[in-house]
Amino acid sequence: MSELNNIALQILSNGKGILAADESTGTMTKRLEGVNVPSTPENRMLFRETLFSSACMNDCIGGVILYDETIKQISSKKNKIPELISSMGPHPGIKVDTGAKVLAGSPNEKITEGLDGLRERLKEYQNLGAKFTKWRGVYSISKDYPSKLTLQSNAHALARYSALVQECNMVPIVEPELLMDGDHSAKDCYQKTSEVIQKCFDELIIHKIDLKGIILKPNMILAGNRSKNKIPNEEVAKLTLDCLRNSVPSEVPGIAFLSGGQSEIEATENLNLINKHNDTNFIMSYSYGRALQQSALKFWSKNIQDIEGTQKIFNHRAKMNTLAAQGKWSKEIENQ
Repeated sequence: MSELNNIALQILSNGKGILAADESTGTMTKRLEGVNVPSTPENRMLFRETLFSSACMNDCIGGVILYDETIKQISSKKNKIPELISSMGPHPGIKVDTGAKVLAGSPNEKITEGLDGLRERLKEYQNLGAKFTKWRGVYSISKDYPSKLTLQSNAHALARYSALVQECNMVPIVEPELLMDGDHSAKDCYQKTSEVIQKCFDELIIHKIDLKGIILKPNMILAGNRSKNKIPNEEVAKLTLDCLRNSVPSEVPGIAFLSGGQSEIEATENLNLINKHNDTNFIMSYSYGRALQQSALKFWSKNIQDIEGTQKIFNHRAKMNTLAAQGKWSKEIENQ
């Protein structure tokens, strides 16, 4: 077993998932201001440190994706954030793309940037303690999109990024996200997600990526948020499994879903159904941001010094998703 394969399996085995705490300063400011907490570096750190030192980190979380600001911060106990995370059990990781910008040649679509200087930044992050990385390609769904241009451009960028990450002996998370924004059907989402994932793997193979040493972070197959034709959760699970079974090479050790605008409960329930029906060899787990943090953030905002109360809520959410990653979640357990 290669070292990269070993790290990927440690992150996702036994129901463990990934805490996506890689919100940019701008995004985190919106989240904090949305709950009337001033977005200072100290407050951003306090909330994240509250999560990172929760009991569930040892049992439920295998990896934490950090943002550039956070990986360089010092905790209240005077240890570096990657050291705090490692001491709790999970592997620290880092978001390395610099965001999605307008795609030249197709102004309604996006291309993710950040390849310039990436090799040097990866060395810096590795020295800070990162064991894995994340890069997100983002795609719109409509009659005309994603275009061939964005399929090719984002797949190529994801492959270039993955090659540099593996060269630096870290595990790349490959995240091609088809957005839920729109009135598209689940059938459209299925077809376009299949195209995107297949194109990504075509490029990964061309770039000689060790597929046993990556984690795929896809969206589930859902109808658009403005669609009149929502599908039942059982159908979400069936279509998602079908899409991945037909699009992902068998060497890939694990798949960690993004929550993509689903509510906390929806994201847990859909993950649980996927695992109840999972007849593949892929580990199917979670890499959630809001769907792990939202309730904890709301509670915390009422009294930012109530660390224990906030951790209790976060522990519950993480535990529910870890049960779902094993197909063992139920509404009864959720509400106990």
